[in-house]
Amino acid sequence: MKEHSALVTPFGMSEFKKAGLALFLLGFSSFSLIYCVQPLLPEFTSSFHITASSSALALSMTTGFLAFSIMLSGAFSQVLGRKGLMFYSMSLAGILNIICAISPNWQILIFLRSIEGFVLGGVPAVAMAWIAEEIHPKDLSRMMGLYIAGTAFGGMMGRVGMGLLTEIFSWQVSMAVLGFICLFCALGFIKLLPDARNVTQRKIMNVSFHLNAWLGHLKNIHLVRLYSIGFLMTSVFVTLFNYVTFRFSTEPYSLSQTQISLIFLSYSFGMVSSSIAGTMADRVGRKPVLSLGFILMLIGVFLTLSASLFYIILGIVIVTTGFFISHSIASGNVGKLAHENKGHAASLYLLFYYLGSSIIGSMSGIVWQEQGWDGIVILNVFMIVLALVIIAFTQRVTMSE
Repeated sequence: MKEHSALVTPFGMSEFKKAGLALFLLGFSSFSLIYCVQPLLPEFTSSFHITASSSALALSMTTGFLAFSIMLSGAFSQVLGRKGLMFYSMSLAGILNIICAISPNWQILIFLRSIEGFVLGGVPAVAMAWIAEEIHPKDLSRMMGLYIAGTAFGGMMGRVGMGLLTEIFSWQVSMAVLGFICLFCALGFIKLLPDARNVTQRKIMNVSFHLNAWLGHLKNIHLVRLYSIGFLMTSVFVTLFNYVTFRFSTEPYSLSQTQISLIFLSYSFGMVSSSIAGTMADRVGRKPVLSLGFILMLIGVFLTLSASLFYIILGIVIVTTGFFISHSIASGNVGKLAHENKGHAASLYLLFYYLGSSIIGSMSGIVWQEQGWDGIVILNVFMIVLALVIIAFTQRVTMSE
């Protein structure tokens, strides 16, 4: 077994803290850019005179291109270097978000969001691979928790900030401001993140090597189960948040843009839950904690059936908590189960993860238009139960080692 030559210092030491902060900035920047349009979907329907399901393309096209770009970035990162690829991905995505602010029509906005998703593919899988390769196994869950906390903070502040700025100014101003903030995050990231020491950089692209690595992971039933869980997990989460904005913007709630955006403060619970999920898993095992995450999501989804605004928001908070617990455990376990080519294993997990966001997040718009919120709940309950069945057939020893 290869010894880790970098970042083996005890948790809390200077180099580890710098890496943790860099990855937090990375998670914040990438996820705020990906999901910043979610609270703006009702704004897009009125600004561009489109349907709710069409407006969801602003997110689903981004995550769709992101999903396939992740596959390429995992391979290219071994040629270009992980740190540099993540930095340039952050920077280009920030610039594209600024350009989105001056889009003259819906078609150009969707095109730019698609390219932005493709560019951001250089972040998630590469970040997971960097963590798996550079962080000592005993600190792996904690570092992954910090990165996931950054994604939660980015998802929250991107959405909340967009809502607040949109009500004060416009959605164009809010997208431009976020783009500039993420450019500054990219500069902080490149300065703080230590150089990789446990990855072999390749001078040329070996296509057969990468294909064999991906196929090898797809033959691992334990990894395939994690990939399926990631697909279902994000499908539920994105579907819920995509269409709750429409539910709250209409009668009997008729909430303002600012009020709707404040709902995304529930992500703060995700930051906390993702940070402690690793510690919980170390004590009771990964399988029980992963199951707990989905059970919380199930309870939360049922609560949203209430007509009471209080219980709907409570349900959203519980779903968010459960989602980040599950995501932290599942994503962290990919690196443990993939004994080699960890970047390829991570890229496959995120391919399935974002395909769930793209495919189900978009198709569920038809469910919303035809069946309303009851249809959204039925769809989400089905996916959560399916995920729990998959977890039940996963060997505990596999999920714990």
